[in-house]
Amino acid sequence: MEARQHTDRHYDAELQELNVKILEMGGLVEKQIGNAISALVQRDDQRARMTIETDHTVNRLDVEIDDLCLRLLALHQPTAKDLRLITTALKITTDIERIGDMAVNICERTLELNQEPQLKPLIDIPRMADIARTMLRESLDAFVREDVDLALKVCRDDDAIDDLTNQLFRELSSYMIESPQTITRAIRLLFIAKYLERIADHSTNISEMVVFMVRGKSIRHLDHIPPSV
Repeated sequence: MEARQHTDRHYDAELQELNVKILEMGGLVEKQIGNAISALVQRDDQRARMTIETDHTVNRLDVEIDDLCLRLLALHQPTAKDLRLITTALKITTDIERIGDMAVNICERTLELNQEPQLKPLIDIPRMADIARTMLRESLDAFVREDVDLALKVCRDDDAIDDLTNQLFRELSSYMIESPQTITRAIRLLFIAKYLERIADHSTNISEMVVFMVRGKSIRHLDHIPPSV
């Protein structure tokens, strides 16, 4: 009995470690997004390069979490709720890692944009970044707290990012039509907007997986997000 209790305590501790590592990875990626946008707005090459360098840490955490999940599956053969938790964690880390890649991409476009005069004041992109960061943070909070309502809120918030992307596309298209010399800069800004849109999409993926983890129901590919599940 004592050996069984020790095993259970060890298992519970590893599950807690899994949550902690996912939050650590998510927090680091959220910071990457903030630093990437700050580098863009402030035209700060050094911050852009430093943000790119932090991606190595994100990748390391991705590998560590995968290893921990596989160890939990192999040694403890979890069932039901714990099995959904661990398999969801495996999928979530893929989305978090890709969000980190999007932050790196923003920094790469920033370094290119900084070689030319600024095209326009940046208003919509920082707003998009704030929404995207909040979506990421809330999707991970929903995962740890098993909060379906918060997960559904994140899914609905994706519409705001889409609206801002379309608005920015219309504005930058007018720049390109009126002044062909702005095309390269405008396209790079559009790329950044698309990266932020992808960040929001990955956060939505995380939230959809949270709903499945908690309720055992898939809301992927639905035409609209239900108020509750």
